[in-house]
Amino acid sequence: MDIVVFGAGSLGSLVGGMLARDPAHDVTLVARDPHATAVRERGLEIVDELEARVYPATTTDGRDLAAELAIVTVKSFDTAAAAETLATGSYETILSLQNGLGNEEALAARLECPILAGTASYGALLREPGIVACTGIGDIVLGARDGGPSERADRVGDLFASASLETTVADDMPRRLWEKLAVNAGINAVTALTATENGTVLQRPANELAREATGEAARVARARGIRLSNRDALAALESVAADTAANTSSMRQDVRAERRTEIDAINGYVVDRATELGIEVPTNGVLTALVRTWERGRDLR
Repeated sequence: MDIVVFGAGSLGSLVGGMLARDPAHDVTLVARDPHATAVRERGLEIVDELEARVYPATTTDGRDLAAELAIVTVKSFDTAAAAETLATGSYETILSLQNGLGNEEALAARLECPILAGTASYGALLREPGIVACTGIGDIVLGARDGGPSERADRVGDLFASASLETTVADDMPRRLWEKLAVNAGINAVTALTATENGTVLQRPANELAREATGEAARVARARGIRLSNRDALAALESVAADTAANTSSMRQDVRAERRTEIDAINGYVVDRATELGIEVPTNGVLTALVRTWERGRDLR
């Protein structure tokens, strides 16, 4: 299969690299320099929990490409720009493997091909250009963005499973996306602001703060017609935090590298939807304000 990974940073390189192990697949990574140049010259090395060395095609220019599948792994604030670039090419299916909510809608607004929704809980860290570490085995969940069965999702799921990536094809992606958002709302900003690993939210006082943020997200989800109980959302928070206790959240990685974060698509998304519905989400509001203040202080927004 011809595959384009658009936005091949940590997660994109991990997924694309695992797919590239199969010589039946023609994988192209769309990445930034110096990572793109390193992969082009020396190949891509995957280390730690998964191991491989592969030699996918690599480019910094994602225009005018064609593939059966495009996997989008850009930061949420770059989704609209990515969609415009992808629209110059030709794709049969596009899968969003991104944090936060709203990405699939942004892609669908600019692209005519079917859009699949997905989540990924693999730990991935770009150690240096050309080397990506799998810091924790997770899973990939994907399916039709509006829910229900999807033959396209089944085919992509089989593709990922054949690449030794733990994969579930789900018919309830709207609920799954909100559950992932609720978990991220509890983990990402807290660990980013406190410079701690994911496991910190399992202990007081961070545990109380994380649980409040996750519970608020679940309440907003229910108000939008998504069946996500506080109990289920909090159980997911505890499970993910325990399974990835030693991992560094993507938002903490961004803060450490002094990059813009995805706060707008995570806690900020909860705040925005809650405002529309007249629901109070004070914990998400405070976390959002703190991260946005940090970004403004470094001219990142």
